[in-house]
Amino acid sequence: MSTDAMRPLGATADRATARLGASLQVKGEITGNEDLLIDGTVEGLVQLDERKLTVGANAKVTADIIAREVVVYGTVKGNLRAKDRIEIKKDGSVIGDLTTSRISIEDGAYFKGSIEIDKSPEKQNAHSAFEKTASTSVATSATKTI
Repeated sequence: MSTDAMRPLGATADRATARLGASLQVKGEITGNEDLLIDGTVEGLVQLDERKLTVGANAKVTADIIAREVVVYGTVKGNLRAKDRIEIKKDGSVIGDLTTSRISIEDGAYFKGSIEIDKSPEKQNAHSAFEKTASTSVATSATKTI
C-alpha cells in the first residue's frame, strides 16, 4: 500500500499524517517521522519525536508516548512526554504522568496523574539565571472530572 493511500486530502508530503484505523490492534513499539492519528487499540510505546500524535475518540491506548505534540480525544493509560504541548479534549481521558511545556485540559476531560511543566532554556531567555533555576519545573497531582 502506498503512503498516498493513507494520507488525508490536503496533507502535503512534508506533513504526512498516517492513520491507524478503528479495527486495528497494535502491540509493541510504534516509531516514525510523520504525524499519526490512532483510532484503534495500541499497547506498548509510541515515539514520534518531532511529530504530532492524535488519539482519536474511539482509541484505547495503553502506552508511553513521546512526541512533539499530543492531542487526546480518546483514552490513554501511560506517561506522555511532549516537547511542545499536550491537549486533553472534553471527552478525553488520561491516566498517567505528563511532561510538556504547554498543557490544555478542557472541561469534561478526565485526568489522573502528575504534570511537569518543562521549560527548556531557549524558551526562557528573558529570565535571569536565578529564575531559570527556581522555575524549571512545576509538578502537580490532580484528578479532574467535570
